[in-house]
Amino acid sequence: MKVIGVNASPRGKDSNTLRLVNAVLAGAKDEGAETEYVDLHTLRIEYCTACGTCYATGECTLLDDFSDLFDRLMNADGIVLGAPNYIDSVPAPMKALFDRMADAIHCQMLTGKFGCSVCTAGGSGESEVVGYMNKVLTTLGANIVGGIGVAIGRDPAALGKAETKARKMGKTLARSIRGEISYPEQDEIHRQKREFFCQLVKYNKDRFAHEYDWYVQMGWMK
Repeated sequence: MKVIGVNASPRGKDSNTLRLVNAVLAGAKDEGAETEYVDLHTLRIEYCTACGTCYATGECTLLDDFSDLFDRLMNADGIVLGAPNYIDSVPAPMKALFDRMADAIHCQMLTGKFGCSVCTAGGSGESEVVGYMNKVLTTLGANIVGGIGVAIGRDPAALGKAETKARKMGKTLARSIRGEISYPEQDEIHRQKREFFCQLVKYNKDRFAHEYDWYVQMGWMK
C-alpha cells in the first residue's frame, strides 16, 4: 500500500500546506501505508504544448521531470494533493502538472486509486481550491475520500486543528485502499466517464492510437 503526497507550495520546509500533507501521510502510515513526499517546486514541469503526441503514442515530447513523477503517481495506491490558495486556484507548477495529464484523463489512468486534497489560505478560498484538486483527481478516475482546507489569517490556531483532521483523513485513505470503505456513487460516475471517453477514443482511433490500444488492453473498449 503506497501513498504519495504532492505539495505545490513554494515555501519548502516553512510551508503550512506541507504540515497538512505530512499529517495525511502520517495518518496513512499509521494504517500501514508506505508513504512518499514530493515537493513540486524542486521539479521542472514544462507547460503542455497541446501537440497531441501523448494521445497517439503515450509519450510526451517534453524532456523534464514529468514522466518520472507520473510513473510515481501511477505506482501509488493513494494520492494526496496539497496547495496554497493562489487566487482561488493552485500555483502554476500544480496546474502545469494537471495540464500534462490529458492522456491520463482520456484513459482514466487513476481508476482504482484513491485521493484527497488539502489547502491552506490566508483569508478565504480554501474550499474552492480543495474542490478543484479533488475534481481533477475524479476526472482522472480516482475515488475521493475527503478534503481539508483551512484559512489561518484570522486564526493561526486553526492550522493545528486541521492537522488533526488531516491525520484522520490519511487513515481513511488507507482504509479505503484496503477496501474497508466503498464509494458506490463515485464508482458509477467513473463507469459513465469511462464510457464517455471510450467513445471519444473510438471515434478518434486513428489519431488516438495509443489510447485506443489502452482501452482494448484494459477490456473497456465496446
